[in-house]
Amino acid sequence: MNLLRRLRRLLRHLPRPRIPRTLRARLTAGLVVLLAVSCAAVGVAAVVELNGFLTGRLDQQLQQTGPSFPQSLEHGKFKPSDRDGDEHGDTRRQAAGTFGARTLKGRVTNAALIPSGADPDLTVALTDHDRATLAALPVDGRGHTVRLSSIGDYRLLAWTGRDGDVLITGLPLEPVRATVHRLELVAAGVFGLALAAAGVAGALWVRWSLRPLSRVAATATRVSELPLASGEVALPPRAPESDPRSEVGRVAAAFNRMLGHVEDALTKRHASEERLRSFAADASHELRTPVASVRGHAELALLHPGPLPPGITRALERIAAESSRMGEMVDDLLLLARLDAGRPLESHPVDLTHLVLDAVTDARATGPDHRWTLDLPEEPVTVTGDAHRLQQVLANLLANARLHTPVGTKVTVTLETAGAAASLQVQDDGPGIPPDIQPGVFERFTRAEHRRRPDAPGGGAGLGLSIVAAVVEAHGGTVTLESRPGATTFTVQLRLGTPT
Repeated sequence: MNLLRRLRRLLRHLPRPRIPRTLRARLTAGLVVLLAVSCAAVGVAAVVELNGFLTGRLDQQLQQTGPSFPQSLEHGKFKPSDRDGDEHGDTRRQAAGTFGARTLKGRVTNAALIPSGADPDLTVALTDHDRATLAALPVDGRGHTVRLSSIGDYRLLAWTGRDGDVLITGLPLEPVRATVHRLELVAAGVFGLALAAAGVAGALWVRWSLRPLSRVAATATRVSELPLASGEVALPPRAPESDPRSEVGRVAAAFNRMLGHVEDALTKRHASEERLRSFAADASHELRTPVASVRGHAELALLHPGPLPPGITRALERIAAESSRMGEMVDDLLLLARLDAGRPLESHPVDLTHLVLDAVTDARATGPDHRWTLDLPEEPVTVTGDAHRLQQVLANLLANARLHTPVGTKVTVTLETAGAAASLQVQDDGPGIPPDIQPGVFERFTRAEHRRRPDAPGGGAGLGLSIVAAVVEAHGGTVTLESRPGATTFTVQLRLGTPT
């Protein structure tokens, strides 16, 4: 159990293999792995087969030579001087390294080894473990691999002698091991080169095969980088189609059909947006005159010198107020339609610090029940843009803070520079904007005054913040919102400009 725990802890600390992420890398890695497994299987089979074949040849050689060498050791008939051979101890047919031993009643009585070279000494020193191993060798007519500590690994074969003893002869396994080891080295080298060549060739082949898919991916990447939210969109050229009978060809064809459908949908959406913008601009332009006429007639009627019934006076006052409100809404819609159409604004150096001072002064006058504070830098902040529209941005943000927060709310306007941008923040400590309203707060006709301030006067059309976003975007800037109970902050970022 302790060993298993140690093994588990070791495996936890080992680095995990990195899995290829791209399809090309996975296919190449899979090809190389399959080839490596095949090469390993072939190599193992060749090594095992060669080892078995050479071991079998040793057994055949032992069978052919028989127990002549160990027989010569019986009763001490073999002497070192007899190495050249006589009738009892003929060793001329024995290969160098041949081992012979005689056991009787489980005890080794004689053991000898034919050495290489001219050394006449045939004696061999056996340990007790070697003697026990030889005494336990089965007499079954088959070869057995035995390791003798004094002379190494041997293939041994035992016969039963005529005197009840056991005659053992054997040949060294070193030539077999050397041949097998050489085959392992050759196989490893050849298979290694084959794997390297197959990896390079496989990578090139996979890359060539997946070229159409790479083109589809490149086209999809270009499409993903396009601004598809609004406006006219020009899709990139279609992906080159390949053989429709292949999987990659079918993917390319399906992708091109999908791009065609997307392009048709975007074209229709753009046409619908253009019609809607044109309608909004035309309607706003056409409504300005009759709304102004209604307002003028109502104001003229209120100036009548004669007495008017109170009901009539009240109705005329409401007509004048609502027509004035309608006129402002028409002007806002016309401005948004022009901004949507991409009409350029004026581009002049604008002292943003001066605009902020004027806007806060006006806010103090219209909202004396709020606390207004300023945090301005020492140096003037100048941007390039349309002064009238930027003034409208400030007025809408301050009006939003005034109308949608309770009496006594502190509103802080901060202007600072950060790098090449001017940052304008309008923060209030009111109840905050509900989270479900925040994602669409800059969309048109979004109204949440009844959620932030129930006693706020009605009349807002929900176009103020949408005009802020449109004007800031037309100036190349951004506007963001961060709101929670007790802290609501609108941040406008504009590029700094140098006065001329």
